[in-house]
Amino acid sequence: MLKQGSTLLAALALATGPALAGSATPPEPDPVIATPAPPPVPSSPDWTGPYVGGQIGWGNVDTNLPGVSGDDVIGGLIAGYDYDFGQWVVGGGLDYDWADIGLGAGNPTLENVFRVKARGGYKIGNGLLYGTGGWAQADTSTLGDDDGYFIGAGYEHMVTQNISLGGEVLYHEFDNFNSTTTDVDATTVQLRGAFRF
Repeated sequence: MLKQGSTLLAALALATGPALAGSATPPEPDPVIATPAPPPVPSSPDWTGPYVGGQIGWGNVDTNLPGVSGDDVIGGLIAGYDYDFGQWVVGGGLDYDWADIGLGAGNPTLENVFRVKARGGYKIGNGLLYGTGGWAQADTSTLGDDDGYFIGAGYEHMVTQNISLGGEVLYHEFDNFNSTTTDVDATTVQLRGAFRF
């Protein structure tokens, strides 16, 4: 009987052995591998604030009089303030350009141009594509000075946090210059550089 009981116990141990095999503690879970965070989206520069700088380029002056026209170098100082609304930028500024654009033998010379301008533009990465316009005053050697208007467009690129470079094309019109029957129009193409505070 004892032998039969031992056999029964041995059979029972063999049958239940695999179920009881191993450790009583549960297995360690697989390590969790963290997904790396995506790189931060580069932010475009903030254009809000004042700026000062200079510009230089070429000016072409035409009139409604035959043979009275000319072109030459033009350049000067710029200053202004921009406000950044996120994707759009608006601002105002002042330009003062010196010139020596002769309009033919015996005719006046354009000596300087002063502008009060407004501009608004759309940010493209580190750049600003904008339209501009405003009031202009032109001064000549013999005809005196007169008021007019200008419109144009430009592109400015933020090179560093404080330095921007760009270009601008402006069309100016002065009708009945200084109460004469002479209409004057001028186109300027200039490179601009500014320090931003």
